Amino acid sequence: MITEDAQKNVRELVLAVFETNGRLVDAGNTLVRPLGLTTAWWQVLGALGYSPVPLPVAHIARNMGLTRQAVQRVSDLLVEQGFVTFEPNPHHRRAKLVVLTPAGRDVLTRAEAASRPLDARILDRIGRERLAVAMEVLRHLNEVIDETLATTPVPTHPD
Repeated sequence: MITEDAQKNVRELVLAVFETNGRLVDAGNTLVRPLGLTTAWWQVLGALGYSPVPLPVAHIARNMGLTRQAVQRVSDLLVEQGFVTFEPNPHHRRAKLVVLTPAGRDVLTRAEAASRPLDARILDRIGRERLAVAMEVLRHLNEVIDETLATTPVPTHPD
């Protein structure tokens, strides 16, 4: 059984993550707007840029904690801009692979260059070791969330 005080600690962490997410989205939009991107577009481009293989929309969504529909809409817009293409998936006839084009790789490189000063300030303030610990904590948090939602029935709202 979790104590009220311990639950308050978890809630404070969750609220801090929500706040950080909002700030990251705002900062991302500010940094990549001059490139004609949004944070959502940058997220999908980044997911593809850091993956060793092309990914279907559903895998991008799962990896990024986004809905498949949201990633599909962004991917369609990225196709219109010439930043990605859809290619056949040898493992699934209907789930096309989303593939970075040279223009997509170029704009991703420019987006990362735009974020370099912020990245440097974050690294200077927090340090490599504390960033590694934060990443490990977030990975464990995600694992607990996934495991719990997979095994625990979601309560329904009383009418």
